[in-house]
Amino acid sequence: MELDDFRYKGLRRRMTEQLRAAFHFNERVLEAMDRIPRHLFVDRGMEHLAYLDRPLAIAAGQTISRPFTVAMQTHLLDVKTWEKVLEIGTGCGYQTAVLAELGAKVYSIERQRALYDGAQRILAALQCQVMLFYGDGYAGKPVLGPFHKIIVTCGAPDIPLPLKAQLAVGGRMVIPVGEGEQTMTVVDRLTETDYRTSTHGAYSFVPMLEGINKGTI
Repeated sequence: MELDDFRYKGLRRRMTEQLRAAFHFNERVLEAMDRIPRHLFVDRGMEHLAYLDRPLAIAAGQTISRPFTVAMQTHLLDVKTWEKVLEIGTGCGYQTAVLAELGAKVYSIERQRALYDGAQRILAALQCQVMLFYGDGYAGKPVLGPFHKIIVTCGAPDIPLPLKAQLAVGGRMVIPVGEGEQTMTVVDRLTETDYRTSTHGAYSFVPMLEGINKGTI
């Protein structure tokens, strides 16, 4: 595994400074991203691109979101230390690591076997204490709920009812909703039966799919 040397630390610092200039993100989010070696989560040979504000291809035809998108979803999620956070779409594990760095108790589900295996390996090497599951993100993890926060890192055609049900009262979900282009949507659970939604701009994610994929690339 590539070492986190001074070159990458410098690129990471530049990335967070650019994010700071682009939007008034929660400082805790930027500090967490400044500590996570993003280049370890991209494919070999692409490390030099890891700190540019662009998505990059990873295994199984998926992508690692651009840093601005990671910062925005994390900012909107408003994670507090020790909160239980359910992540739908582990991907390469970068967003997972950022959530853990913020002190959350992270449960993350990935439907692509190649991504699940890769994220497990990288996060273990970084001694990142999270719980990963290979399974169907649409179903969530009701046996472990309710969750203070839920984050979905793929584009959902609508808000899955099982995920709404697993959100604790007073909790929040951040999910990109729509087909083709998505609208970043925040769902706050106010009571057992009442929810409030707000929207926060247009984004582009890979689609959220039901079931699991055992294939590898």
